[in-house]
Amino acid sequence: MKNFLLLPALLVGSILMAQETYLHCGNIVDVQSGKTLSEKTIVVSGKSIKSIQNGYKTGGEEDIVIDLKDKTVLPGFIDMHVHIETQFNPQTYVQRFTLNEADVAFISSLHAKHTLMAGFTTVRDLGGSGVNIALKKAIANGTVAGPRIFTAGKSIGTTGGHADPTNGMKKALMGDPGPKEGVVNSPEDGRKAVRQRYKDGADVIKITATGGVLSVAKSGQNPQFTIEEIKAITETAKDYGMLTAAHAHGDEGMQRAILGGIKTIEHGTLMSDETMDLMVKHNSFLVPTITAGKQVTEKAKIAGYFPPVVAKKASEIGPKIQGMFQKAVKKGVPIAFGTDAGVFPHGENAREFIYMTEAGMPIMEAIKSATVTNAKLLGMGDNLGQLKEGFLADIIAVDESPKDNVETLRNVTFVMKEGKVYKSM
Repeated sequence: MKNFLLLPALLVGSILMAQETYLHCGNIVDVQSGKTLSEKTIVVSGKSIKSIQNGYKTGGEEDIVIDLKDKTVLPGFIDMHVHIETQFNPQTYVQRFTLNEADVAFISSLHAKHTLMAGFTTVRDLGGSGVNIALKKAIANGTVAGPRIFTAGKSIGTTGGHADPTNGMKKALMGDPGPKEGVVNSPEDGRKAVRQRYKDGADVIKITATGGVLSVAKSGQNPQFTIEEIKAITETAKDYGMLTAAHAHGDEGMQRAILGGIKTIEHGTLMSDETMDLMVKHNSFLVPTITAGKQVTEKAKIAGYFPPVVAKKASEIGPKIQGMFQKAVKKGVPIAFGTDAGVFPHGENAREFIYMTEAGMPIMEAIKSATVTNAKLLGMGDNLGQLKEGFLADIIAVDESPKDNVETLRNVTFVMKEGKVYKSM
């Protein structure tokens, strides 16, 4: 038996060669019940959890033992809203014209690694150029280290809407993008756009139901789809087994999205009490992205960081997300953890836990939203989101109990994904 207090760097990744791995866990968080269990051994075989045993057990001579007796162990986190290709900076608008797809691919691989090292073993990418689909495949086949990705590919908007890739360009470059580029203007366009994303290799569908903050367009909140267009998109997505999400800041656009069959509402900044009740009724989930709101609010104060049209929207919309979230929690709106990483630096995703608890959500409920809830939404409820026999061995550890100190979630010291150790300190 090989026994390591803390796995040396040379052995990180070699764990797959072992017959079995025994994790000696001082404390394990049962995210389903919210209880903390002490002195357990998680036995990992291949990519999955073989068993969880009482006390500290050891195996045969070829097995590996990892000592996490002074740690709190949790399932890997799931972030339902990231943009893995980008990390916003003052040059972002210019970089649309200066970076090649290969440049974006190399940059996004770093973002993926930072995300995984922060304990987020699964993410839902909600819009990029299409490099996100290639990155998903590269991570899945082991070429690149990163979280498991469920991606929307290129998000879907309307002409001049938040996801129109030609917003802000001179007329000679605007052209007339259509469903292939993610721009739709009819139910027929919507169906074609969904099918194109399926063909491209996307897993989920994301629409921009209202204006947005960071697009070079005047409104950050007006409705931008008809209900008929949304229904055509959600019905087609259902045919292809794809989860749907809607970026939305304005209230009318949210209501159309919910009534049109969208499952998750991203941001939800100006959500009314009526819309909150509608979400409860239709079991629609709010993905709050409070961290992104905090980030754009701060950056809007820096002269020249955003174009003037963007800075104005950031100052008006950004500060309101956390207050809306506080009301939504009290109303019983279903919550799914998501951050909008890429608006702020990748790897800082756990900041969201702090803002959620500041707004009154108990930490164990916040953690459950980032594990059990999100796994179920992704159709992976029998494989991800819990430390449980038969589940994939996505396992992380922190130094303290998050019940005592939520900040500990920002310093993940151990990361295992599908039985392979990526981080050990």
